[in-house]
Amino acid sequence: MQGGVPAPVAAAVEGQIGLAGTDSPNHGRGQALRRAGMAWPRAPGTRSPGRIGVGNGDPQSRRAWCHGGVRTRYRGAMTDPFPQRIVCLTEESTETLYLLGEQDRIVGISGFTVRPPRARKEKPKVSAFTSAKVHEIERLEPDLVIGFSDIQADIAAALIRRGIEVWVSNHRSVAGILAYMRRLGAMVGADDRARDLCRRAQAHLDLVAAQAARLPRRPRVYFEEWDEPNISGIRWVSELLAIAGGDDVFPELARESLAKGRILADPLEPARRDPDIVIGSWCGKKFRPDHVAARPGWADVAAVRDGELHEVKSALILQPGPAALFDGIDALSAIIQRWAARRG
Repeated sequence: MQGGVPAPVAAAVEGQIGLAGTDSPNHGRGQALRRAGMAWPRAPGTRSPGRIGVGNGDPQSRRAWCHGGVRTRYRGAMTDPFPQRIVCLTEESTETLYLLGEQDRIVGISGFTVRPPRARKEKPKVSAFTSAKVHEIERLEPDLVIGFSDIQADIAAALIRRGIEVWVSNHRSVAGILAYMRRLGAMVGADDRARDLCRRAQAHLDLVAAQAARLPRRPRVYFEEWDEPNISGIRWVSELLAIAGGDDVFPELARESLAKGRILADPLEPARRDPDIVIGSWCGKKFRPDHVAARPGWADVAAVRDGELHEVKSALILQPGPAALFDGIDALSAIIQRWAARRG
């Protein structure tokens, strides 16, 4: 320690910024830290309101957080510079870390997590999607919390106010999912494995696309993410439909990043677009084909007339992670291929 600052931090600050023109070493370091975008740490056992926080009160604690979540030992050289205690607020980060073999870094998960099944048995559940047990997360002493989208902005803000580092991704496309997997892998020192996972995902997408290219006709597909009100599919779903051989009947809405931008103002509009296939993935509840078929004005829709009303589980397709690129697109492809086979 140097003047209350972990030695590696003090050395870096003094070496790169300098303390010239200050009367007090501590005062100078405080100014230098502030110029570096950090904050002066409190005594051990307290969490800093700024970028640096000190461990659990044990003077021999090995934990010190620096800007970016890097952790060092108080004594000696840096060991593992990557986050060691990660809380995943959504399923895709959990599944990705398990696939990368980095599951031991996870200390908490979303209560909606179903992939992989073992995660529900191994990890404490500390959040829903729009709410979280903030105090319980804080007790887990995470050095990184991972969330997704504007919907979790309030959770992120509450955690940041408690001095917890948070990364909220906001990817909405197939390319974005692949980039997310690469980025998350790099954040835990598994860049090579993440690159391999992405290569396998891309190869799988290419295989599905090759099968779709042999279809005699591409079906028109209405993907419904919610029924009250009717919400059409998000961008990565629309893109996966296209890869699998279908044409989204609401392509203009797919690029709307927020669900409210994909609400159908007129519930009869899907019927007017006359989809060959309807796929429901009502996040949080079971899809009811009979309810869809009974909607006023839907009796003559091709999908209703031909019995082409199908469900894809939301865990497969509505999580912007590995599930969508493997099992999710397989489910879409199977529906489309069966539709084509029934038509000779």
